[in-house]
Amino acid sequence: MENIIGLKDLRQKMSEYAKKVEAGEFFVVIKRSKPLFKIVPIEKEEWEPVVDFTKIKKGGIDIDDLLLRL
Repeated sequence: MENIIGLKDLRQKMSEYAKKVEAGEFFVVIKRSKPLFKIVPIEKEEWEPVVDFTKIKKGGIDIDDLLLRL
């Protein structure tokens, strides 16, 4: 069964819901009794970093510098 939460509640308790999603829970977010979107955990196997900018420069690189070089 899906957990249903209101958009206002999500905004007010974002970090609490983020921890729950990280632990594997998922939620349907509603506004005025209508579903807006679903929050689901990312499968670890699906996610891989494309580029780790901290390997290029400690602390990462400035986004403006990166965009200028593209």
